[in-house]
Amino acid sequence: MSDENSPSTEPPGGVITPSGPPSGSSASRDATAPGGERAKPIQYNYSPPFAELLEGIGGTLLISTYQAGKLMVVRAEGGKLNTLLRHFEKPMGMAVSPQRMALGGRRDIWSFRNALDIAPQIQPEQHHDACLVPRSSHVTGDIKTHELGFVGDELWFVNTRFSCLCTLDESYSFVPRWRPPFVTELAADDRCHLNGLAIEGDQVRFVTAHGDANTEQGWRENRAHGGVMVDVASGQIISRELSMPHSPRVHGGHTWVLNSGYGQLEMVNIESGKRDVVARLPGFTRGLAFWDRFAFVGLSKIREKREFGGLPLEEWLDDKRCGVFAIDVSSGQLVGFMEFTQGCSEIFDVQFLPGFKRPTVLGLSKPTVDGVFIVPPDAMSDAAPELLVQSESDEDDKGDESADA
Repeated sequence: MSDENSPSTEPPGGVITPSGPPSGSSASRDATAPGGERAKPIQYNYSPPFAELLEGIGGTLLISTYQAGKLMVVRAEGGKLNTLLRHFEKPMGMAVSPQRMALGGRRDIWSFRNALDIAPQIQPEQHHDACLVPRSSHVTGDIKTHELGFVGDELWFVNTRFSCLCTLDESYSFVPRWRPPFVTELAADDRCHLNGLAIEGDQVRFVTAHGDANTEQGWRENRAHGGVMVDVASGQIISRELSMPHSPRVHGGHTWVLNSGYGQLEMVNIESGKRDVVARLPGFTRGLAFWDRFAFVGLSKIREKREFGGLPLEEWLDDKRCGVFAIDVSSGQLVGFMEFTQGCSEIFDVQFLPGFKRPTVLGLSKPTVDGVFIVPPDAMSDAAPELLVQSESDEDDKGDESADA
């Protein structure tokens, strides 16, 4: 591990890449892309240890990709992955708990509830152990929502366009709650590209931004090395010279960040600001979830040059990957991987849903959400049997289908 605050562009221990052929692969059918064009079907490979790890720890991965317009529910059973796809418009950050989920979109934030009582009734019966049902959508407008998180019962989210942290109120598009001290006013001009938030206990502890600029789109001037991590309580910048950082987290008594432009998972010393490189990965790192000593890190391929050109990882990495890599943070070693080979080139968020091995998510297409009705318990005695629950297939229309290996 390195002790440098700004790591060199040469990988100290080499980049972690998959070795040997993957044992599993899967594909979805063609999806409908924005504008009505046919998108390429999502295809992926995975290593056996990745499926074994996910099955062994008894949980499910949730992955959002705004590029492909999908929420992915990645489940493992019998040593194989099974991935459910649901279509949303530009899905971004997610907040997850055993009882609920929130998902940021292009101009709204969706709220889901876990309807445990109907999960076993959804086809195939007695198979699903959780069912996330969309309950409401709060229209925010196009504020470039990035990461979300639950602080107690309250949802906090990053409003990137207005450079602030916000909460929701049904009377307003959003309620500004905090902004970095270097941003002097509320303005819709994305000054610092605030993007990630870390929650510790009952507070938002840290945020990441691509710069500390106070002018319109000012972060772009030094996006390759101007990233910062900020302590929310004090407003102080605790670490500098990051490259387009994302996904700050507090886990296991340590503070973590994805130094995305380097393709690195790093541990942050919040007293000195120095960072240790835990793993260097073959892609733009964005999206981070932990379970025990395992980190699930999202990787994306670099897009057009205006947004991502000139990043450090371009100097040493030619073959960039898109997927989720599982890292044992105690050693920095790769445990396993899931790699998208077609239809998905960018990931935004990765979340882990513990305790549920076979959850489903109701999508918004007619065959899915139109057929499930949830009413108060005191209304059940008057309901006809056929109205108590309508079964849901794992196949949505317009390409929202499960991909089984």
